[in-house]
Amino acid sequence: CNDWQTGLAPAYLKLAPGSQRPLTGIPAAAPADPQAVARSVFTIHNLAYAGLFEPAVSDSLALPTTGFDMHGYEFHGRVGFLKAGLFYADWLTTVSPSYAREIQQPSSGHGLDGLLSARADRLVGILNGIDDELWNPATDPALTRPFDGESLDAKLDNKLALLQAVGLDHRPGCPLAVVVSRLTTQKGLDLLIPALGMLEGRELQLIVLGTGEAAIERGLSGLQAMAPERFRFIRRYDEQLAHQMEAGADLFLMPSRFEPCGLNQMYSMRYGTPPLVHRTGGLADTVVDANPDTLAAGTATGFVFERPDPVSLSEALCRALDLFPDRTQWRALQRAGMSRDFSWQHSAQQYRALYQHLLSVDDRVD
Repeated sequence: CNDWQTGLAPAYLKLAPGSQRPLTGIPAAAPADPQAVARSVFTIHNLAYAGLFEPAVSDSLALPTTGFDMHGYEFHGRVGFLKAGLFYADWLTTVSPSYAREIQQPSSGHGLDGLLSARADRLVGILNGIDDELWNPATDPALTRPFDGESLDAKLDNKLALLQAVGLDHRPGCPLAVVVSRLTTQKGLDLLIPALGMLEGRELQLIVLGTGEAAIERGLSGLQAMAPERFRFIRRYDEQLAHQMEAGADLFLMPSRFEPCGLNQMYSMRYGTPPLVHRTGGLADTVVDANPDTLAAGTATGFVFERPDPVSLSEALCRALDLFPDRTQWRALQRAGMSRDFSWQHSAQQYRALYQHLLSVDDRVD
């Protein structure tokens, strides 16, 4: 089950008359138990979406009214589809280890942190993977010139083509940053304009692709009007252009206030584009900050800032701009990111292990 839209499924398994039917079609690896009953795993992709409905909805759900209380599917006087899944599922998963910890805290729990803390022994964070065939710079048909970790000079050809496509001149030695995102406060895009204003004349070009909140769109349009030689705001989503931006950019900006997992930071590393991210959720789990120790060890893959505010974002941008002229260090940063395996292989093994555990051990929630 995934998110609030399927949250009632675990409730039906536990509460609805006759719902505990024997399982069929279980792989041979599982023990043959005619008394085995269906068990449920509920996956949280974003706890902010609670699926709340007025109490009258419960009349049409065919669930016992005894479940409509704090120890069931009631949430602040309303029917909570998400809460039902969290309360009744046998196991809970979410899309990164850090997000699994964060949602047990009041600051990120959206009122459900107490329940999630109580169920911490049945909550596991499994990082999402990416489609590493679709997102492969060596074979991507959208690119001007495909490349891999041994042919990173080809990124310049992709950068030149991208700049030409959006109408920006190439400025030798000037890093190109990009954003591909929904333009929302959750994604931290309201922090971007004030942070850029703190760079005090540092050389940077920026392309933003996406749509979203009107205030952020207005701000980005104004930024382009003030400095058209450095900024482009493309108010749409374009899959091919997104691939070209990942390939042609020097830096990918992802300042999300919270991010259960995130995928673009993984795409970026695969395309040799170090991401600059806020330390939250899956961003914290996937990006290794470039500091003296990690640079010396060869493990750095991007830039991480601690607080979701313009000052912290601008400081991280300055660190990136300071490192960019050092071609040896920057190449090492790119190659370290490209060497990371963000495919579904490891994540799928973790899910399989959880499902096998559920089939082999009777630890259902009654």
